[in-house]
Amino acid sequence: MEIVKQYFVIYKPYKMVSQFISPANVNLLGQLDYNFPEGTHAIGRLDNNSEGLLILTTDKRVTKLLFESDVPHKRTYLVQVEKIVSAETVEKLRNGVSIRIKGGKYYTTTPCEVEIVPKPNNLAPRHHEYREDLPNTWLKMTLTEGKYHQIRKMVSSVYHDCKRLIRISIEDLEIEDMKPGEVREVEENEFFKKLKIVLPG
Repeated sequence: MEIVKQYFVIYKPYKMVSQFISPANVNLLGQLDYNFPEGTHAIGRLDNNSEGLLILTTDKRVTKLLFESDVPHKRTYLVQVEKIVSAETVEKLRNGVSIRIKGGKYYTTTPCEVEIVPKPNNLAPRHHEYREDLPNTWLKMTLTEGKYHQIRKMVSSVYHDCKRLIRISIEDLEIEDMKPGEVREVEENEFFKKLKIVLPG
């Protein structure tokens, strides 16, 4: 029997892995308060310490169409870092910085969008909050590539430690006012339109 194609946006909480099964003792997607249909899986990943927008679906085509297509898709993040970020540092991040990738090689990141932004309103509280009395900066970063821990490595390369990382959108599919652990089902046409995915004919 063919699995009905369904599409979900979730706000992945901090300290939860982007999968349903793991041999490790970790928080899993199945612990969310939602009865996902059989065959649901995550598209892309957010690491354990990151939070925000994660796509789940029963549609096996989506990974290839979104992350393996010739047209790169934009992912936008809010990033809290230690210390005050200078305009010169923002320019470095925009133009590309050298990070270490798999195999111990170095890679220069593709030019991306970076700006300093005010602390987001209505931000969900989190355990292990960074102390507000210590100097910090919020950045909005939009990338079209996703190397392992790329944003953390990028800000580290310019001497800032990443304290909080929240994915807020993939193309026009946004997390909006969702709270950690919330799930929203998206209609198929809206899903592909907002992700700017053209289905094969």
